[in-house]
Amino acid sequence: MLKAVILIGGPQKGTRFRPLSFEVPKPLFPVAGVPMLQHHIEACSKLPNMKEILLIGFYQPNEEINRFLSCAQQDFKISIRYLQEYAALGTGGGIYHFRDQILSGSPEAFFVMNADVCSEFPLPEMLDFQKEHGDAYSFVILGTTANRKQSLNYGCIVENEQTDEVLHYVEKPSTFVSDIINCGIYLFTPEIFQHIGTVFQKNQQDISPACQSNGWHRAEVIRLEQDIFTALAGQGKLYVYKTDRFWSQIKSAGSAIYASRLYLNQYHTTHPERLATNREGGPKTRGNVYIHPTANIDPTAVLGPNVSIGTGVTIGAGVRVRESIILHGATLQDHSCVLNSIVGWGSTIGKWARVEGTPSDPNPNDPYAKIDSETLFRDGKLTPSITILGCNVNIPSEVIILNSIVLPHKDLNRSFKNQIIL
Repeated sequence: MLKAVILIGGPQKGTRFRPLSFEVPKPLFPVAGVPMLQHHIEACSKLPNMKEILLIGFYQPNEEINRFLSCAQQDFKISIRYLQEYAALGTGGGIYHFRDQILSGSPEAFFVMNADVCSEFPLPEMLDFQKEHGDAYSFVILGTTANRKQSLNYGCIVENEQTDEVLHYVEKPSTFVSDIINCGIYLFTPEIFQHIGTVFQKNQQDISPACQSNGWHRAEVIRLEQDIFTALAGQGKLYVYKTDRFWSQIKSAGSAIYASRLYLNQYHTTHPERLATNREGGPKTRGNVYIHPTANIDPTAVLGPNVSIGTGVTIGAGVRVRESIILHGATLQDHSCVLNSIVGWGSTIGKWARVEGTPSDPNPNDPYAKIDSETLFRDGKLTPSITILGCNVNIPSEVIILNSIVLPHKDLNRSFKNQIIL
């Protein structure tokens, strides 16, 4: 029997995802037409022995999370529960705190995955890989190849090329260590809790009596990457399964458009019914486009490539949308143009208006390039990035909004470029 744990973080995480994370917890943000987490859950539910999926995070349970869980349970016919941490406990602390829940029913192994990655999720391959390595007590990290410069932004893995054992693990090194990076998807056996327990006891001993009041919390904050993997490397217990399939992080809103492109592309094999086709009386689509059945789109509109249109969206005559996510209830009036942007819930773009951003895609000429998590500002200026409209933003007719971030509930009255509009 197998289980899966998805680490969803909490409200003080996902700050780079603002203003979109104001309205919806980041793990429920729609990527390629479905909540980010649904891609993980679907991959887990396809494994034959998967009995339960646990979400661990420190969001207050709210209506959106509960509704998502009940829909996902019905759709995937599998038990899905949310376990709320009392505080942010780190990637290892959360699973250690809820170890009894994870181990109930005695799973032979369990997956742990971060919610903010987009991947083809080669979970069956990871299981086979663990069996091939013969040791029932070994743990597997999913790895992929990055280029030398970008590898410094990730956990780096030095491996034994013959056995795939992890010999050395460094989280975000300051100089080049290895071009194999950690993808944030792991396969553990219950023995991992002994290793986390050792770190927990050591943390307790290290805390001075003066800090004892919140000492329990401090000892429980454990990071899988820095505290566990670094110690396990080179002991014959940790292995890396390298994938050459797609993988990306979803840290910023710009990376959500790139992740959407990767998933829409995958739909050709997994969900062809989700991709729009050019039909008589329907809008023209170019490349991969997802359109929710409730959207109302004029047949003269041209959409794509890489566009996803949410529930109840209205798109007028002659509208052009490319490389964008249009969230539910938004209205794009006649002849407006939306490129490299995310249009927030219930926002309106006036006639002949143009909303445009700068894509933050990886270098297409480098097969190992990953998306850069750009800082918001560089040299005192806003870094050109995708344009984001928060919820209920009104853009008037015939204006241009370029490389800007507009916070929710704003009525604009002129054009803006390279600005954060508060």
